[in-house]
Amino acid sequence: MTDISTELEAAAFRRLLQHLNARSDVQNIDLMTQAGFCRNCLADWYREAAEQRGQSVSKEQAREIIYGEPFVEWKAKHQREASSEQLAAFAAAQKAHAQGD
Repeated sequence: MTDISTELEAAAFRRLLQHLNARSDVQNIDLMTQAGFCRNCLADWYREAAEQRGQSVSKEQAREIIYGEPFVEWKAKHQREASSEQLAAFAAAQKAHAQGD
């Protein structure tokens, strides 16, 4: 991979984070249901990538990078209790994913 490809991928990732931060109204459960990943997944992937490169990044540090602030603060400001409809859609999506759909 060329340096420019890495730079472009990094720029796209930063733009994704900006977009997610601007859309704090979109709940993680909805992201998981519709896209199969959420902000927490991104934080996990970031942490795993750091570990693969010999860097130690805690779960909390990775989440702060992804959320743009400590997770507990973001959660208090933006995360709502999941509705029964959201929980049902999430369960159905998880079941479909497990079956390979």
